[in-house]
Amino acid sequence: MDIKRKLTYKHIGARIAYFRTLNELSQEELAQRIHLSRATLGKIERGIYGSSISLDTLLDIAEVLGLDLTMLISSDLEERQYWKKLLESKV
Repeated sequence: MDIKRKLTYKHIGARIAYFRTLNELSQEELAQRIHLSRATLGKIERGIYGSSISLDTLLDIAEVLGLDLTMLISSDLEERQYWKKLLESKV
């Protein structure tokens, strides 16, 4: 997997974890609501989910968190640079 794709998965996962926490939901609670295992949600949040996250899953997560889908996938330049540096430091 190329670095840009890894960066995207990490970014989306971190935003899911952030908004889940803001909504005071545990991983277990969110996972139950979107019909995934807690382990799978944990992998998504860490950006290490082995295959592509389906659009349906992202839409379900956004709906439970009360967000528009774009809130999970958009970022500003500063945020993208942060994630790029973090990812590159681990490679």
